[in-house]
Amino acid sequence: MSKTHEPAPSVSSNDRRQFLQLAGAGAGALLLAGALPSVAAPTAPVTPPKPGDEADPHQALARLMAGNHRFAANVTQRHDFMTEREILVSHQHPFATVLGCADSRAAPEHIFDTGLGELFTVRVAGNFVTDNELASLEYAVAVLGTPVVMVLGHDSCGALSAAVKAIQENATFPGKIQGLAQAFKPSVNKVLKAPGPLLANAIAQNVIDTVARLKHEPGLLRDAVARGKLGIVGGVYRLHSGVVELIA
Repeated sequence: MSKTHEPAPSVSSNDRRQFLQLAGAGAGALLLAGALPSVAAPTAPVTPPKPGDEADPHQALARLMAGNHRFAANVTQRHDFMTEREILVSHQHPFATVLGCADSRAAPEHIFDTGLGELFTVRVAGNFVTDNELASLEYAVAVLGTPVVMVLGHDSCGALSAAVKAIQENATFPGKIQGLAQAFKPSVNKVLKAPGPLLANAIAQNVIDTVARLKHEPGLLRDAVARGKLGIVGGVYRLHSGVVELIA
């Protein structure tokens, strides 16, 4: 036997008004709790960051490594890029400088879990130094006041791999790539007979050699190191674990 359906009760205009009032009150509570974005609330004026928070090389390095630990553990901070852009319009005060490889897998801002304006990065295939890179590093130290420079290599570096092949296989490469491979031959030659994988050893040696050059190159960096105002360190980024291992 089929059931007959009674018509749905009509909703009066008074009921609708009560519902809308309750809905509005609920949305207001959510806004106050931060669950919904407020588009009308005024924002407080943003104060640009001030330099000097990490004026000590040891503190700056500790901050770098703490960021890397967060990155490796997949507990990175959430960055408000809109606010960061706003406060950086007229100022920048990075707390560290990174000389890194141009490899797309080795972006320092991600590896060290930093936001906009926190790192001054110089990137070139193989993270090595020519006069141009040196000038950029000197600018970071002398003008921006960064108290630490990290030379950052990484696993499976293509630039160092080219240098290894150029030595072991007499390989040649098109365009300016050949000159790039040549630049790393001194580091590769130092570890040709060392135990362990040649490429990994060459990557580490290149970092060590670059750190040594920056520390002893006559000029701004060496002077800052001598005064205790600058630390220059080297590390290798492990692609699989996300960890940066300090080696120099």
